[in-house]
Amino acid sequence: MKQTTRRLCESGIFIALATVLSILKIFEFSFGGSITVLSMLPIVLLSYRHGIKWGLMCGFSYSIIQMLLGVNTISVFVLPGESQMVWWRVVLMCLLDYVLAYTSLGLGGAFAKKTPKKALVLGVILSLGVCYFFHVLSGAVFFGTYADWFFGEVMTGGVGTYILETFTGIPLYFLYSLIYNGCYMIPEIILTSFGAAVVSSIPSVKKI
Repeated sequence: MKQTTRRLCESGIFIALATVLSILKIFEFSFGGSITVLSMLPIVLLSYRHGIKWGLMCGFSYSIIQMLLGVNTISVFVLPGESQMVWWRVVLMCLLDYVLAYTSLGLGGAFAKKTPKKALVLGVILSLGVCYFFHVLSGAVFFGTYADWFFGEVMTGGVGTYILETFTGIPLYFLYSLIYNGCYMIPEIILTSFGAAVVSSIPSVKKI
């Protein structure tokens, strides 16, 4: 009973910490996505300390909070008089961009049997990598039509022109989403990996 209470309290504190850190942005992109101050690390730590099952539950709780914080982004798809199809798009976007993406942070404890440093760094790479995958999938499905503008107006020069001449349709959408989401998710993975390596040296940070 005492152990359960401790775990619940610790999880509540870590999820709250993750939420606060997600608001402290190092850089924020105009069309969504940002580099934060290690906001995903607390969820990875919970999974490492208490197991993947518990980590996934904490990740799910965190995803609901992030969904509420991202209501302005979601509301873009909801306009008065829109058809039922638009609502299905909203539900699917919430599922991919929030529920599945942030719940996957609970996979951070997958390497708990290794040394603390390896376990946490590999856990970060795996869990944030899966999170990145869902962001890419969502971006390709819902924002892929921005690809022509992105490669034509933002990524100007030979590379953008080559991509537009080489790729069309779905492959172009996925390439756009991979690059755009990578602009913030790759730095996030790198920073969080360094943070995990530092935190792993703290004696009290260990699998329970």
